[in-house]
Amino acid sequence: MTDLYGLPVTGADEAALQGIDDFVHGFISFQTKAANVLKAAEAAPDCALINAYAAILYMLLEAPIAPQLAAPFLQAAEAAAPNATPREQATVHAARLFHDGKIPELIALCEETIRRYPRDMVMLKLGQYHTFNIGDFPAMLRIATRAFPGAEDIAYAHGMLAFGYEECHLLEEAEAAARRSMRLRNDDPWAHHALAHIYLTRGDVTGGIVFLESVADTWQDLNSFMRSHNWWHLALFYISQGRHEDVLQAYDEHVWGLAKDYSQDQVGAVSLLARLDFAGIDVGDRWADVVAHVAQRGADTVSPFLTLQYLYGLGRTEDRAAMDVLMQAILDRAADNTRHDHRAWAEVALPAAQGIVAHANRDWSEATRLLGIALPRLAECGGSHAQRDLFDQIHLDALMENGDVARAQQVLEMRRTYDPDGVPLNRMLAEVYTRNGLPELAAQAQARTAR
Repeated sequence: MTDLYGLPVTGADEAALQGIDDFVHGFISFQTKAANVLKAAEAAPDCALINAYAAILYMLLEAPIAPQLAAPFLQAAEAAAPNATPREQATVHAARLFHDGKIPELIALCEETIRRYPRDMVMLKLGQYHTFNIGDFPAMLRIATRAFPGAEDIAYAHGMLAFGYEECHLLEEAEAAARRSMRLRNDDPWAHHALAHIYLTRGDVTGGIVFLESVADTWQDLNSFMRSHNWWHLALFYISQGRHEDVLQAYDEHVWGLAKDYSQDQVGAVSLLARLDFAGIDVGDRWADVVAHVAQRGADTVSPFLTLQYLYGLGRTEDRAAMDVLMQAILDRAADNTRHDHRAWAEVALPAAQGIVAHANRDWSEATRLLGIALPRLAECGGSHAQRDLFDQIHLDALMENGDVARAQQVLEMRRTYDPDGVPLNRMLAEVYTRNGLPELAAQAQARTAR
């Protein structure tokens, strides 16, 4: 038997094969059918591949309980692995490495598997997921290139290649790959996502809105992350244009409320609400519901990038007990030198977290100092440049509140290179130039705001 991309599958009946295909396609296209693998795996204990996929799916929850949920499927996969193909055995081993937190070894395995089996889209996506999370964007691109020419006919391979190029700031190559994906499948949401980044980086806000609105109807039935995240990108453009009603509607209907317990939905909501606040947009009581769900995570340090955003959200409430719990967990995690990402936690995430706490406590000077230490290396904690921009904006807010208008002017003019007509940005520039005693430049910034 073979899967939907022609790769051999052992130990599966028709039902198990359908579960495998649902996972493969659902995983790379962000469709909810990926979860069908769980029930199918329970009915196929002797199929190594489907149980490895079920374990991987649980690990993608990005929650402390994930290894416990993945363990039974991983055990079944390993028991069946001796009768599986080498590719399937590699997938089982990948699930084990993911479960055990051996991420460098997992990345190397994914890349080697793609080199040998370029149509294995799960291992390609998994490799990109982990290289993205440690900020190794050249590796993210390199893994994607290993799929060609073997996966030339697979739209999603081009979409993943596009995002690898984009995160390496190779925008022309990224756009070509994304457009190639859309010629094969106009509804590839990851290609849409890569193009959203390209429009953002080029400062083409109007073009980004026109494009994303033209494909937004194809996101309706995607999983909560992809639907909410692509709408999150569209919301950033609405903020730039000062479209307050549109961005609040996008938040209420597409960003928050799809899967309130999921990590990515929570940080998407936190980061968008923060940006709305910084842009001077009244968010009403929207923080309360998000913070209530984030607080339930407790001492969650699965990912430094996610944890920092949880921490910022918790700082938006007067009850700091949950923030104190998470900050202690960050201190403990930073002190653990046994894991592959120790330096990211100790040297980057920790000062960033301390800066976020200082910001919450309105200690603006300390917030600017600590965040200034972390920002140059923040990519080591994961996230795209668009997502990491949240921490730049927290730092900028602290500069403004601290009265450091000279440094704020430098930051804002650099930001204007990719958001030239942004309404919130130019409003802040007008204030900064006024406070710096440069009324003519303040008037120019105010004119851009009005325009």
